[in-house]
Amino acid sequence: MSQTPQTQRTFGIQTLQTCTWSELRERWEWFEALGFDSLWLPDHLVPTANREGPFFEAWTALSALAMATKRVRLGVLVSSNTFRHPALLAKQAVTVDHISAGRLELGIGAGWFAWEHETFGLDFPPTKELVDRYAEAVTLLDTYLRNGVSSFQGQHYTLRDAPNRPAPLQLPRPPFMIGAHGPRTIRLAGRYADTWNSRGTPDEIRERNARLDDSAVAADRDPAAIRRSLLYVVAQMPEENPWVSIEAFRDFIGRFGEAGMADFILQPPPPEQFSLVERIADEVIPTLR
Repeated sequence: MSQTPQTQRTFGIQTLQTCTWSELRERWEWFEALGFDSLWLPDHLVPTANREGPFFEAWTALSALAMATKRVRLGVLVSSNTFRHPALLAKQAVTVDHISAGRLELGIGAGWFAWEHETFGLDFPPTKELVDRYAEAVTLLDTYLRNGVSSFQGQHYTLRDAPNRPAPLQLPRPPFMIGAHGPRTIRLAGRYADTWNSRGTPDEIRERNARLDDSAVAADRDPAAIRRSLLYVVAQMPEENPWVSIEAFRDFIGRFGEAGMADFILQPPPPEQFSLVERIADEVIPTLR
């Protein structure tokens, strides 16, 4: 298990943009009122489970949801690097940082859903190039967001005296949440992440946590400076169901907490189970922080 000291646990919700706009706004307002610490949207053009269903674009929706909320940290978990030039993502991030009064967490991922890219005519390179682009994009984002004017020359991305105005409200830059599961991307998280996010079994998370500790040390960083965040995705973790009961929720948090995670972001159950979400938020989460 990771030996990194953990701070107070936090709890967040990742909603899908598959309902109407009014429903999505109302759900975010409700989750904030329940006391959740953070709210998130995934970055897709279609729902991955039902590819023909409705799905709002993440960053434009996030800008509006930032105005519908007051307290929660918020972000896109995580932005697909294949969808946008990193300079455009940086400008979107700074804009939402201002709209939200400094509540943005900048989630960054490599991209993964090949069918989505093929359908919309987006380039989806082989794995090595995909990760090459991702690593370069994270480096560019870190450079650009920390400085008033930046130049950057990479194999895939270029900046030439690019101004960063207005500067983000959060200085030196909005915190990075880096989604990483494999060895190379975890090394990237060890260098740049303020929060590392992953999903998997407790054994997988425990091993990745230890690898992240080593990567942080190799980058001359204190491993304790990187928060550890778990994303519960219903479709991708079918062996888990923390929403089936209060006992199941406690057990889920306990097992992944022992594996080294401090921040828990969960996709919610269907609306017909929202009464259990309310009970968990009121009775259980305060005892688990």
